[in-house]
Amino acid sequence: MNKNTTHKRALLIWLAIYPLITLLHFAFGDSLLRFPMPVRTLVLTLVAVPLMVYVILPFYYRVFDGWLNGSK
Repeated sequence: MNKNTTHKRALLIWLAIYPLITLLHFAFGDSLLRFPMPVRTLVLTLVAVPLMVYVILPFYYRVFDGWLNGSK
């Protein structure tokens, strides 16, 4: 993986994680307010990380394969 690809992957991860965290806050935010911050963070990451690793990033990598690897 070259330096340019690393930057591209970082951008894709940010483009995936920002809307996901925003949606999770809308979905769970009010119900999590009664818990301390570490518990809220734990719940959000328990949902976000598997979604990122198994659903969103594989989809993004397929869609942006040409751009990531410089063939398009």
